[in-house]
Parts: sequence; C-alpha cells; structure tokens
Amino acid sequence: RRGQKKGKNRRRRGGGGAREAARKGRAKMVKKSKKGVDSINSRLALVMKSGKYTLGYKTVLKSLRGGKSKLVLICNNCPPLRKSEVEYYAMLSKTGVHHYSGTNIDLGTACGKYFRVSCISITDPGDSDIVKQMQGE
Repeated sequence: RRGQKKGKNRRRRGGGGAREAARKGRAKMVKKSKKGVDSINSRLALVMKSGKYTLGYKTVLKSLRGGKSKLVLICNNCPPLRKSEVEYYAMLSKTGVHHYSGTNIDLGTACGKYFRVSCISITDPGDSDIVKQMQGE
C-alpha cells in the first residue's frame, strides 16, 4: 500500500463491536430474552431428552397424518404456504399448534441441534409439561 504510514497514524477499519463501543462511551444494543421463550426452550430441552419427536416439514406432516402428534411448533420464518399446510393438517388431526417466536436457527438451537429446524412435532412429551402449557395459552 503506497502512501500509507505504518504505526499510530494508520486508520482503523470496521465498526468495532461491544468493546469498541464501551471504549467510546456508547452502549451497544443487546437483545433481551423473554421469559416465555426461555420457558418454552427449557421445556423443549426436556422433550429432547425424555420424549419422542420428529424434526422437519416432511416428518411433521407424516406424524400429523398418522395422528401421532400431540403438539406442533412452527418457526416464525417458515414460508406462509408451508405454515398454512401444517396448520391445516393439525386442525384436521385436532393437534395444537404453537408459533415459535424465533427463527428456524433459534428453533434448531433450542432443540440442541446444530442445524436449522422449521417445524417440530412432539409425539410423546416425556417428563415435560409442554403440551399442557401450550393448551393453557
């Protein structure tokens, strides 16, 4: 790079981050987690350990058609056509539907997986009371 000085006078690039904002005296915006989301995530983690479930659109539809589902969770960035199809199948099989407030990445993380999950069907809640809690809402 011709014309640039090395050392102190060189310009820094990039926005910085939380540490840089704190150094400049500004606060960085941090998302606050809601109590309801934490409650669902902890119950979902218990289902993953002790219950039975299916992940993904195709297997959710299969479990709904078979009448095995107790509860269906759908992420908030699921395509509208897919979402309405899952809701329709759930209505026919008299199954509860919960619209998860996070994205498919958040739902996958809540399930303890390292991949994205658009919808999940809980067939056996195990030790969790997630089905009763969702029906109460």
